[in-house]
Amino acid sequence: MYAYTNYRSMTDFDPERFEDKYEHYFTELQQAYKSAFDVMSEQYDSGLIHAIDQYTLAESEPFYEGDGEFRIELPADAVERVAPETELDATELEDIYAEYTDELERQLRQVFDLVGS
Repeated sequence: MYAYTNYRSMTDFDPERFEDKYEHYFTELQQAYKSAFDVMSEQYDSGLIHAIDQYTLAESEPFYEGDGEFRIELPADAVERVAPETELDATELEDIYAEYTDELERQLRQVFDLVGS
């Protein structure tokens, strides 16, 4: 039930080039982050998802782990950054962050056509 776009990378994915991701894959990263935002906004309060996007994901770092898998590194204080914007407790926020980063990782695989790799 995910709303994936038909966007495909204009360039072939190269794990070594992903180390300089903002130089080589900026457009693809933007598309993956936007698609993940759209999916999460359909499932949760848009204000919460916007706060997570602005206060935390804007400073997150995607890493390619190999075998078609990505990992999203969040700032150490991710929960604390968003807690003042919501009535959710830390455990609930951690669960939403886990779901959001899972979705973002799925979107990265989709954008780079690594689904099923």
